[in-house]
Amino acid sequence: MNRVRAILRTPGGHLLTIKRVRPGRAPYWVLPGGGVEPEDRSLEETLLREVREELGGDAVIDSLFHVADGQYFYLGRIHAWDPALRTGPEFSDPARGEYLVEEIPLSRLAEIDLKPEVVAELLAVRLIV
Repeated sequence: MNRVRAILRTPGGHLLTIKRVRPGRAPYWVLPGGGVEPEDRSLEETLLREVREELGGDAVIDSLFHVADGQYFYLGRIHAWDPALRTGPEFSDPARGEYLVEEIPLSRLAEIDLKPEVVAELLAVRLIV
């Protein structure tokens, strides 16, 4: 199954991420996104749906950034989001841990455990420079 992820810049120029806090594991960060559903007409449509579900906001997708292992990473922008508007089973099941929306300054990207590592490394080189 193809998956999509959003590399979203906020109005302050930060990267919008989701910090995953799970019992028994060190925290790590992921980019918003998820799997393509049968009703999705395109990868971009999937990504916009996932951003609404996971962040409670609407994004503007600018371009494809990277493809790896069936995952499509897109560059985009988001101007407003509201975690109270998120939907999905992961937000109502305490056993799945926490999904904390965080803005990360690009200068601090190397300080967090962003998954997948290959994209974190690409972002450090291509966005911070």
